[in-house]
Amino acid sequence: MKETKKTASQLDPKLRERLLKESKSPFRGIRRIVWIALFGSSLIGLFVMAFREISGQSVLWSDGLIQVIAVMLSGSLLWFDRSRNTNEES
Repeated sequence: MKETKKTASQLDPKLRERLLKESKSPFRGIRRIVWIALFGSSLIGLFVMAFREISGQSVLWSDGLIQVIAVMLSGSLLWFDRSRNTNEES
């Protein structure tokens, strides 16, 4: 029993801290990549629609509204998934 405690105490403190942080927010890196990809995709779609409208082509308002909502939703997901305190960032 004492050997188990001894082994646990021999764990590198930096590794232990990183593992504890990962256990509090699992797959955070993967989620951030997905949110960034969704935000970029919806922003590009909104720019394309805006440039099509500027050039004189017809763009449905409902399609534009969907793109605006997609930009706002993916941006808010990215915003709320950020670290709340600077000590948590890595």
